[in-house]
Amino acid sequence: MAHVTKGNVFRDLGFAREQAEDLAMRTYLMAELRKFIKKDKMKQARAAEFFGIPRPKISYIENGKIDKLSIDYLVRLLSKTGGRLKYSFKQPTKRQVEAAQRAA
Repeated sequence: MAHVTKGNVFRDLGFAREQAEDLAMRTYLMAELRKFIKKDKMKQARAAEFFGIPRPKISYIENGKIDKLSIDYLVRLLSKTGGRLKYSFKQPTKRQVEAAQRAA
C-alpha cells in the first residue's frame, strides 16, 4: 500500500520542520521555473542567457538539485519571467503551537 502524504513530503521523510519547509519551497520554485522553461521551449543555453546565469545552474533546476540553489536565488530568477509570485502563510492553531513547543 502506497503512503499518501497529507502535508510536507520532506517532513514525512524525517526532515526537521524548518528544513522540510525550506526544501518544499525550493522544490515548488524550481518546478515553476521548469514549467516556464518548458513552456517557452528553451534549451539550457537559451534559458541561461534569458536568466543571465551560468548554464550549469539551469541544469540544477531541470534536474531538481534543490540543495544547489537558495530560495532567494530562485525567487530572483522567477521575477525575471515577468510573472507574479503569490505567497501565503497559514497561521497555526493553538493546538499546533502547543505541539510545536512540546517537540522543541
